[in-house]
Amino acid sequence: MEKNSWDITGELAAFFDEAAAHVPAEQRRVLQVLKIGEEFGEAAQAVIGVTGTNPRKGRSHSWRDVESEVCDVLVTAMVALHRLGVVDPAAFFAAHLEKTAARTLSVREA
Repeated sequence: MEKNSWDITGELAAFFDEAAAHVPAEQRRVLQVLKIGEEFGEAAQAVIGVTGTNPRKGRSHSWRDVESEVCDVLVTAMVALHRLGVVDPAAFFAAHLEKTAARTLSVREA
């Protein structure tokens, strides 16, 4: 059976929890959420590198780099849902996405 993204991020979450078993569970959850911010920062740094707006570094990244960094943000956020203890993160996310999309897209219909 082929694994889906949620299966894989669940395995990553279990691995990270096992590797950090010496850290209290609540602290692991907090650190995982902070990790999302770290990954976002790397995505932002890549955008700055694409646009060449850091005069010290110039054009140091490509849009492909930005895409990869955004994927890292997504993976880290998915792992966070697992590590936060959400029983079925895939269903939780799907329901949240549906509500968010309905609220946002309703503007188009108005």
